[in-house]
Amino acid sequence: MAKSNDLIRPEELRRLADEKDMEEAKKTIALREKAQEEAKNLYEAFNQRQIHPEVKQRVSNAVRKAAERGKREILVLEFSSDWCSDRGRAINNAEADWPSTLTGFAKRAMEYFEKELKPLGYRARAEVLDYPGGMPGRIGLYLTW
Repeated sequence: MAKSNDLIRPEELRRLADEKDMEEAKKTIALREKAQEEAKNLYEAFNQRQIHPEVKQRVSNAVRKAAERGKREILVLEFSSDWCSDRGRAINNAEADWPSTLTGFAKRAMEYFEKELKPLGYRARAEVLDYPGGMPGRIGLYLTW
């Protein structure tokens, strides 16, 4: 160790810088692991979520309120494009078979739509809501009338 009046040696400076770099790397890894764990938990919750027993009343209330405001559609579900079997490609390209790429709760919601709402004259559409890094990000499912 250098005496208090000696000039600090370059190897000591490199050691200090290396320690700081290591500390920052550990923080970055911990944050990345936490974000991955949160994303995993969200995905699991999305996959396990079921159609709410009061869905008919909830849909009726939501579409009535929207129509009273002059709207002709509502956003009913938002989720990551990563949760589509093709990462949102079919939705982004407006392909007719985009519903077949849905998974988890989005798939159950579309099945509910097909069985209960489509016969009444409702329509469904999906769109990519944002493009982080130039790639599809969040997907929005809309109910229209």
